[in-house]
Amino acid sequence: MKVPAAHQVLQLLKYLAAHGGPVRASTIARDLGLPRSTTYQLLDVLREEGFLHHSPESQTYALSPLIADMGSSVAAADSLGRLATPVLERLVAETRLPVVAHLGLLQHGDVVYASKIAARRAPAVVTSIGVRLPAHLTATGRAMLALLPAAQLEAIYPPAQLATRTGAGPRTRDDLVLLLDEARNRGWATENGDITDDYASVAAAVIDHNGYPAAAVGLTFRGSTVDDREWLLLGRAVRSAADALSRRLRGKL
Repeated sequence: MKVPAAHQVLQLLKYLAAHGGPVRASTIARDLGLPRSTTYQLLDVLREEGFLHHSPESQTYALSPLIADMGSSVAAADSLGRLATPVLERLVAETRLPVVAHLGLLQHGDVVYASKIAARRAPAVVTSIGVRLPAHLTATGRAMLALLPAAQLEAIYPPAQLATRTGAGPRTRDDLVLLLDEARNRGWATENGDITDDYASVAAAVIDHNGYPAAAVGLTFRGSTVDDREWLLLGRAVRSAADALSRRLRGKL
């Protein structure tokens, strides 16, 4: 038995998955041959249930991470964590500082940590495997957010006050965009005291074969113990480690 509404929903989801980016409702209706009223009804239901992001500014729709969460995201995170472990171990060894290296994955507005390697005398950090933190407050999150299309970033962060943990960090989406521009130009992202007082981090994005930020490699350390030269060296180190993991991810060891 064929259920028209169910068939249309699946058509719509497959269309957005194949498109790979935000799409306007009128374009979806045209390409799928659906009435506009039906298209808007389906989009509204999928958005309300958390399967889609909607950007009011650009009037576009895109799949949310919930689709991946329902499928293979746990397995993918575990697989990527295992792939990253030797890269993180080498990163910690080469820095010769009391740092914690970690791998973060972006899930909507959060970063979920999939791997962690700590040096001797490293600080106790909250980035244990499976922990979620607000992406806009973390270096790993900012590294990935900096490489997202503007429409996707707008869908994740509507024009509203952003939450903080320590009182530091961006308060609005415009504040965040400035930080992301800096991270993109620099090649790595930073945070200092935004998650935990006196703790700081640097991170760089891992890029998959589609040019999408699949993860981020980060280092966390006590900010008061690191001078400007060491900040620069740590930033370059995570950039190099993220590039190495990107090659592994694309099968180019």
